[in-house]
Amino acid sequence: MNIPQSSYPRVVIVGGGFGGIALAKKLSKKEAQVVLLDKHNYHNFQPLLYQVSTGGLEPDSIAYPIRKVLQGYPNFFFRLAQVQEVKTDTKRIKTNIGEIFYDYLVVATGSETNFFGNKGIESKGMAMKTIPQSLNLRSLILENFEQALLTDDLHERDALMNFVIVGGGPTGVELAGALAEIKKGILPKDYPDLDTRRAQINLVQGGDRILPAMSQQASEKAEKFLEELGVHVWKNIRVTDYDGKRVSTNTKTIFDAETLVWAAGVKAVGLKGLDAEEFLCRGNRLRVNEFHQIVGLEDVFAIGDVAQMETEEFPHGHPMMAQPAIQQGRNLGDNLVRLIENKPMKPFVYKDKGSMATVGRNKAVVDMPKFRFQGVFAWFVWMFVHLYFLIGFRNRVVVFINWVYNYIRFDREARLIIRPFKKQNRVERDTLMQD
Repeated sequence: MNIPQSSYPRVVIVGGGFGGIALAKKLSKKEAQVVLLDKHNYHNFQPLLYQVSTGGLEPDSIAYPIRKVLQGYPNFFFRLAQVQEVKTDTKRIKTNIGEIFYDYLVVATGSETNFFGNKGIESKGMAMKTIPQSLNLRSLILENFEQALLTDDLHERDALMNFVIVGGGPTGVELAGALAEIKKGILPKDYPDLDTRRAQINLVQGGDRILPAMSQQASEKAEKFLEELGVHVWKNIRVTDYDGKRVSTNTKTIFDAETLVWAAGVKAVGLKGLDAEEFLCRGNRLRVNEFHQIVGLEDVFAIGDVAQMETEEFPHGHPMMAQPAIQQGRNLGDNLVRLIENKPMKPFVYKDKGSMATVGRNKAVVDMPKFRFQGVFAWFVWMFVHLYFLIGFRNRVVVFINWVYNYIRFDREARLIIRPFKKQNRVERDTLMQD
């Protein structure tokens, strides 16, 4: 990889997500050589992917070059690489661009969509965990409406304008709200010769309430907001299969829809060499101790979505969200410095700053440790928090201007079909995207 030798210990970080970036920043001016590996050269702000999918933002508004994030930091190196295997016995990592040794390895690979073994949904459904996937979804949505203009078959036209979103967590709720606003304010103007009132947005949740990780009050208010926007909320229903046109469930309810978005679960992105049974927990996560060390390995750590630190308060690990990853990255940065200096490490203690979700224009729900509120004020809080955590001044300005413009004009001008998207087997799609 052409990384220069150094007298400083080498810390290799796999993954440039929230945890990996926070850790790299923490080590930026310390006596350590930091090497960050990622298959993309940008950091992706995942909480706003749904706005890319629905034309509210362009992808470069929520992505930032990793090299620029850590520009000017001494002893920092980035390599565009895909990790193929970790060899813990020789402390080496095999990648598609060569091998590299490490003194300390940090796994921060994040998570990916979990289809729970359902091949039909995996093949024909749409995921929304990456920027390319979000652009594919945006193209599919717009292409379906273009196709709806051309068919005389009323049943086919309805299916082209129908959406099924599986999963009532923040991603599903926010996407459903955004699509409902498009149906209400944009589609009638873009397609005046199409009866867009027949378009349906269906949110399907397997449990008895949406936003199950939030308070009962937030769940009920979010459901009310969605129903006011015209979203059909289906609870206690599980989607069992999808053939590209028909959505089957565990009940008699069947949906005819050309678009199914799977937001019902995630699993950790694993690495070969760290996939032994003694390392893994539910959801493919790596079991770590209070110092982020993978159980049984003193010099290999894991943070963020891929790590499961079991505590009394979080018996199944911390939430797979940005805040735990950021806090873990910062804590591990301090601990690695302590480890290098032969000082005792400090256990990680998660400080829950709350959770939130937006349902649409002037509609959001916020749960904080001591306060809970919904509505317009919650919406402004949601916007401020997301702007604050975006990386890069330009991105904050661009996103803010877009939000102000969209609010005033009630428009989403990024509804562009940049690259046509055709449904095909997901494995084939992923291969084409990698090529």
